[in-house]
Amino acid sequence: MSTSSITSEFPSNARERQIPTVASSLAHRQHKTVPELIAEQAAARAGELALSAGDESLTYTQLDQRANQLARHLRSVGVGPDVPVGLCLERSLSFIVGALAILKAGGCYVPLDSDYPVSRLAFMLEDSGVSALVTTSGLSKRLGAARTRVPTVEIDNPTVTHESPDSVPSLITGDNLAYIMYTSGSTGQPKGVQITHRSLMNLVSWHQAAFDVTCADRASQLAAPGFDAAVWEVWPYLTAGATLHIAGETTRKDAESLRNWLVTNHISVSFVPTPLAEQMIHLEWPQHTALRFLLTGGDTLHRHPDQSLPFTVINNYGPTEATVVATSGPVQPDHNPGLAPTIGRPISNTQIYILDEKMQPVPVETIGEIHIGGIGVAKGYVNRPDLTAEKFVPNPFSSEPNARIYKTGDLARVLSDGEIAFCGRIDGQIKLRGYRIEPDEIANVLDRHQAIRGSAVGVCETPRGEKQLVAYVVLTNTEQATGRSFREFLRSKLPEYMIPSVFVRLEAMPVLLSGKLDRSALPAPTSANILREESRAPQTEVERQLIHILTTLLNIKEITLDDDFFMLGGHSLMGAQLLSKVRETFGVEITLMSLFENGTIAAMASEIERLSSKAA
Repeated sequence: MSTSSITSEFPSNARERQIPTVASSLAHRQHKTVPELIAEQAAARAGELALSAGDESLTYTQLDQRANQLARHLRSVGVGPDVPVGLCLERSLSFIVGALAILKAGGCYVPLDSDYPVSRLAFMLEDSGVSALVTTSGLSKRLGAARTRVPTVEIDNPTVTHESPDSVPSLITGDNLAYIMYTSGSTGQPKGVQITHRSLMNLVSWHQAAFDVTCADRASQLAAPGFDAAVWEVWPYLTAGATLHIAGETTRKDAESLRNWLVTNHISVSFVPTPLAEQMIHLEWPQHTALRFLLTGGDTLHRHPDQSLPFTVINNYGPTEATVVATSGPVQPDHNPGLAPTIGRPISNTQIYILDEKMQPVPVETIGEIHIGGIGVAKGYVNRPDLTAEKFVPNPFSSEPNARIYKTGDLARVLSDGEIAFCGRIDGQIKLRGYRIEPDEIANVLDRHQAIRGSAVGVCETPRGEKQLVAYVVLTNTEQATGRSFREFLRSKLPEYMIPSVFVRLEAMPVLLSGKLDRSALPAPTSANILREESRAPQTEVERQLIHILTTLLNIKEITLDDDFFMLGGHSLMGAQLLSKVRETFGVEITLMSLFENGTIAAMASEIERLSSKAA
């Protein structure tokens, strides 16, 4: 191989590496759509379990009939092919019923994470041009004026449940839109990515063949609705007649709890975001477990799995604009321990080109920009013809008419064995905890705060190697300048994953001779430059002992009651050490989830006192 343009699937020895090659027998399925295949499963596996979430469950018949009822109602309010429909529901059985119903009606669903600020949800509703909004009565009230422009369909309303449960004739083809997924945008507003049914079915067909998915499988659903991994977690399994299990909120965020849940529920295939997967692959696992594949992606994987794991770890890469996954491959235990795991090879019907600035392939082992071609490439961005033309360009390497490639902005190199090594970003875009974040979007919002003269946002590694989002601020009004005030200001406009962990105060932004921001000169957060909260001295013995524990653990001389454990550089692994010290000192058990929810020293002390009082 003389250049870095590769179109191959998994290597011929893939089965020896515990991952099967793509089966051609599934090619005909790409001519069908997700709702058609699920209807077939409902006919063939009527009483079999389709969905499970805690004490709730749905059989394939129940799933299909509830989706049919909602689809009929949506058609009555004008939903048809390529018509966007907002879907604002929590992770639940209802979310999947709602998404399937929108597809059955012929529309494309627009996931709206109910945890997002109302202003962001309002923008997404307006920008996507939805003709209806599927939600619940409680969430409908929260959205308020944001939903007044379009009909609101409450999924549990009697007008929906009284519709006929009979099958709904399909109106869609592979060229129609299946969903619109919003990602962070550098202009200060998110941008909507349009994905067709043909692209979605390519993902579904490849996944089922690559991981031998059958009706005997039990898969997990962990991702938030606004994260495109949720697409990947749902449709490949329901179209195969498998069972999908939705993990609880506490379970899906804690490595040990999630491991126990996967084992107890006999999950055979699970996607886990990279930061959590890196913890899980170094836990102890029972040698006999149903788990065959642990899939991960969304961030750079730094660690190889232990040799003793009873399942195969698969690393995946793909932007939202390429329908979730573009490359995939198994990660070998302790293989080249000095090198990070690769992102594998192209999936089915996908081409990866590593190109230079002149759109020419670079030699093997040479870094270039990843360009993605094939069926999975998105239709483009909603209401952004300029950005669509910039990022989705004609494919000079294809003889197919109108073929395009997507310019990812990601850097990579092809290794001598054909594997692809991820090498970072061309621009300042950040990948953190599985989310793509445009730092300028956060900075644009911060700059609106009256106490800030200028800002920049970046990512830093803690001394323990964990990434954290950092905001750098030049202040105009120090009286209003606290990390808490800035954090609360951002929370009213941005989702939680875009809220910086640390705010660093600068006298002036470092700039290059050109006048542009010199990102390389932005300092690492330290206890000296972090914007602290107002100092409050400890009042109780619990507060004093807890501060002593934390100053030792974090190696910081001064900690106040309003300081946040994670803002001071703490992370989940260090959190486990803290919880152990708390157990030894106070004789109470605090969960890691409680630490996430009660991150300030004052809140932790209050929780310890509450548990101690309860035990007494």
